[in-house]
Amino acid sequence: MDFLHKNGVLIIQYLQKDYRAYYNFLNFMSNVGDPRNIFSIYFPLWFQLNQTVGTKMIWVAVVGDWFNLIFKWILFGHRPYWWVQETQIYLNHSSPCLEQFPTTCETGPGSPSGHAMGSSCVWYVMVTAALSHTVSWVDKPSTALHRLTWSFLWSLFWLIQISVCISRVFIATHFPHQVILGVIGGMLVAEAFEYTPSIQTASLSTYLKTNLFLFLFALGLYLLLRLLDIDLLWSVPIAKKWCANPDWVHIDTTPFAGLVRNLGVLFGLGFAINSEMFLRSCRGENGYKLSFRLLCVVASLTTLQLYHFIKIPTHAEHLFYVLSFCKSASIPLTVVALIPYCIHMLMKPREKKID
Repeated sequence: MDFLHKNGVLIIQYLQKDYRAYYNFLNFMSNVGDPRNIFSIYFPLWFQLNQTVGTKMIWVAVVGDWFNLIFKWILFGHRPYWWVQETQIYLNHSSPCLEQFPTTCETGPGSPSGHAMGSSCVWYVMVTAALSHTVSWVDKPSTALHRLTWSFLWSLFWLIQISVCISRVFIATHFPHQVILGVIGGMLVAEAFEYTPSIQTASLSTYLKTNLFLFLFALGLYLLLRLLDIDLLWSVPIAKKWCANPDWVHIDTTPFAGLVRNLGVLFGLGFAINSEMFLRSCRGENGYKLSFRLLCVVASLTTLQLYHFIKIPTHAEHLFYVLSFCKSASIPLTVVALIPYCIHMLMKPREKKID
């Protein structure tokens, strides 16, 4: 691994030296790959336009991030910004200098990259959904148009993935091999869900059982390794030790923070999609109207941007996890049930007046 790490550091130094002027763009692409944007941007947009794609997106994102957590615990991957300080391969205190940024100091293990994995799995879902949609609209003789669309969408997919990967390497939070593993892992998870249509008709019981399994498996693995004197939170103190600015270390980058966030989203989706409000609004007559869907998209995206102003206290770790779960669960409840139902009720009086 030292070979991969040492050469990875050389690549990071090259990027930071020759592409420093592109920091704002690379920082933007890093945010594009942030798994949290899946729930606040991609999901509300796609769910209102196509509920099948939106539902699959949540399942892929949650299960993909869960696998990412398990692999991180197993692989014990270092992050560049602390590895150059901890390793013994550089003699006479000649460890290379890597510049750090406000988004560098993530506290969990580094392999595979969560940003790369989340970005690849969600964009894979979006691209395949868009292609299947174009196939149904394009006439059979128009194979040239289909090939052109196919080439454009997959070129866009790889352009975004490469940009996200470079951005994560540039800020010294991942080695190149970690982002490559993340992209491959995300695509495999997304492809697996192409063959699991049962998630579209999953009952509330199925959602709850899945949530419980994901939580208990992760907790069981954590406790089992603790019994073997393996601390799965080993990376947190190292991150705090070598981060250039203590304010750049955030509790929401710890392994359990991501797990709690994802379980909250899946829990909320299960309640929302099986609720009476959802059935009356999205599965009713209004659910097929374009005006209703567009209003839901605008209202959902606007409302979820306001969620960023809700700051969860971080002084007590257990309280943070509980509130993070509740906040995450409220996102699909708002997007899937509350907002569509409110718009449905507002459109109802108009329909009566017209009659």
